[in-house]
Amino acid sequence: MGFSDATQFWNERFNKEEFIFGKDPNEYLVSQSNPHLKAGDSVLCIADGEGRNGVWLAKQGMHVSGFDVSDIALNKAKQWAIDNQVSIDYSLCDSDGYHWQINAYDAIVAIFIQFADPAMRARIFKQVYLSLKPGGIFILQGYTPKQLQYKTGGPSLIEHLYTEEMIRELAQEFKILDLRCYEKELSEGARHAGMSALLGLTAQK
Repeated sequence: MGFSDATQFWNERFNKEEFIFGKDPNEYLVSQSNPHLKAGDSVLCIADGEGRNGVWLAKQGMHVSGFDVSDIALNKAKQWAIDNQVSIDYSLCDSDGYHWQINAYDAIVAIFIQFADPAMRARIFKQVYLSLKPGGIFILQGYTPKQLQYKTGGPSLIEHLYTEEMIRELAQEFKILDLRCYEKELSEGARHAGMSALLGLTAQK
């Protein structure tokens, strides 16, 4: 899917009053932020959508940047940041179009970025590794193949879902601090609601 196709696809999803993934931050992100992230850290949020995660991180005193392919989502995110009296540096682009910088971030966050096919996923892991400062933290959350049974969110294509073996392979340059596959009831807006098959990764450069 090219950039303009992706923009159109996601704009159609985000073009409604409510926040389709809710306004609260992702639970796994919150659980991993407390031990690993701190106020003053520079954090990049990949595909931050309507801003629920980026705004929460900014409210913890972090310097947040983010990008997304949907201008409609980013407009909602920017307003959500204003409502919460924080500022975030957002860019309208996809992961291939983002201006990745070497050793630039204390942390990079990727919550449900399962629009990425295997080739894009490999590029993202490589870009994340290069863009983190030494000792920097990567936090990833996604769905496992069992999610296809639950149908409570996420992609329907199995090659976009995560297995533990796949993530270990992609993260081999990192030091893995936490890697878990688990099932949990999610309540993240209309799009992520109900019992879910999840994977969480926290890794260090």
